[in-house]
Amino acid sequence: MEHTTEEKLRIQLAECYHLINYFGWTEMIFNHISVRLPGEERRYLVNTFGLNYDEVTPDNLLMVDAGGRVITNGPTRPNPAGFALHGAIHAARDDVHCIIHTHTNAVCAVAMKEEGFSHDNFYGAQLFERVGYHAFEGITLYDDERPRMLESLGKKHVLVLRNHGLAVGGADIPRAFFLLWVAQRAAEIQCHTGMIPGKNVILSEEIRRRCSQDAEGLIAGSSAAQKMFDAAVRKVRKERGPLWPGDKV
Repeated sequence: MEHTTEEKLRIQLAECYHLINYFGWTEMIFNHISVRLPGEERRYLVNTFGLNYDEVTPDNLLMVDAGGRVITNGPTRPNPAGFALHGAIHAARDDVHCIIHTHTNAVCAVAMKEEGFSHDNFYGAQLFERVGYHAFEGITLYDDERPRMLESLGKKHVLVLRNHGLAVGGADIPRAFFLLWVAQRAAEIQCHTGMIPGKNVILSEEIRRRCSQDAEGLIAGSSAAQKMFDAAVRKVRKERGPLWPGDKV
């Protein structure tokens, strides 16, 4: 039986939660991945607060509005800290349909550094001029922080929350996941580089910019992100079996 658009998004978003868990990028029951549903009314799917990422299924994802208010019936609720960030970006950016927020060790280490991401490794160069930085204001609970986060993000798709973590946005789930993977790899390599004595090889702005533009064009103009996402999901299912009860995809 053919799935509806919402059913397809529910399956793909649940798969994304399981991928984040598989790669070890989770933060217990915290953090969020959200995806916008089609239609003029701005509605989103997001995880139920209290579940581990490997407990997320297409059916227990919540449908919420930009303020995190639950539209679908049920006793469960999303994490209130999520939609000061997610709701703000979804409401303001028509080009961002999926947002992923993480707190990995490498990402948090980079978020602590004044200079932020280095653009001198293969992955960091792909992020040149694509990263915004937002000063830490505490736990993201308050609506008054929304315009400042949006100003920090601008038209970019990667937002470093200083002293905190990272948020990436994409036109769909695979593109957001691909961008997160690039940012995560950039952070990991940067952390390892800092442990090795000696001078780094510095790239010119021309090379950085060309690398960044090529990387952005690859995600936007080809099926590379979808192919990578599908391959990662196949790998997880091959190693772990069904991701949730009744998983037959």
